[in-house]
Amino acid sequence: MFAVTATQTDPDNPLAGLTLGERPEPKVPDGWTTVSVRAAALNHHDLWTLKGVGIRQDRLPIVLGCDAAGVDEDGNEVVVHAVVGSGADETLDPKRSLLSEVYDGTFAERVAVPRRNLVPKPAALSFEEAACLPTAWLTAYRMLFDKAGLEPGSTVLVQGAGGGVATALIALGRAGGFRVWATSRSESKRERARELGADQVFESGARLPERVDAVMETVGQATWDHSLKSLRPGGRIVVSGATSGAVPPADLNRVFFLQLSVVGSTMGTRDQLQRLGVFLEQTGVRPVVDRTMPLAEARDGFAAMHEGDVFGKIVFTA
Repeated sequence: MFAVTATQTDPDNPLAGLTLGERPEPKVPDGWTTVSVRAAALNHHDLWTLKGVGIRQDRLPIVLGCDAAGVDEDGNEVVVHAVVGSGADETLDPKRSLLSEVYDGTFAERVAVPRRNLVPKPAALSFEEAACLPTAWLTAYRMLFDKAGLEPGSTVLVQGAGGGVATALIALGRAGGFRVWATSRSESKRERARELGADQVFESGARLPERVDAVMETVGQATWDHSLKSLRPGGRIVVSGATSGAVPPADLNRVFFLQLSVVGSTMGTRDQLQRLGVFLEQTGVRPVVDRTMPLAEARDGFAAMHEGDVFGKIVFTA
């Protein structure tokens, strides 16, 4: 079968290890099944794997990709939950992994997954839209509706509008009744964030009209100081990633004096993935797809993400 594989890692030239071509059919352990992939979404996780982050060399080559929507062996349209683990909340399993870390991922014509990882594809969503849910949109859903501790009408600052999680936060936050503000270095991305539903947009690091109830932090080092300064007393920063570099140590004096809280968040559970699909069907919100391209052209998609030339999600079709 055709697949997109990481065959080597290079922190300076990650695309050097990206290999497109034939791979063996997936092996199917007991309790697992196969899904014929119709669409798969690209994440920063895939680029980090090519840089050597979170992957052991003895696991190479490995098929990349965490997210997919497709058809299972019984002909059902499904979405694949990316977390391989056990327990009521598999994201808390110490032995958990994501597809493409220990087991081959979704950038292939077929992928093997645990049966418990399949949820019905929302009928109102296309395969391309549904493929965006398991990582970026599920992470945003958990950040807003689980970890942030907000009530409708609260003001939320989304740092770094443009990425998959950030665009999901803007759209979900607007639909959830929050007042959403967003930042970006790019004027065009600020305007697109406004079109997506942000009430106000600002240049990165700009002084805000007032302090916010919560900050959604996915950027890290480049925005961390601004996130702390933008938060009202008793507010909360929800951190799910750091695309610009590791989050630096908090200003403990500010955190203590203003009684701020900082919480980490991962992508959500299988059950939350299913509820996210219901939420999208009920509200009419749809994932933002920057571009769709055949899996055979995946190198162009990786290059666009590496250069930061993305607003929303890049989706591959198999």
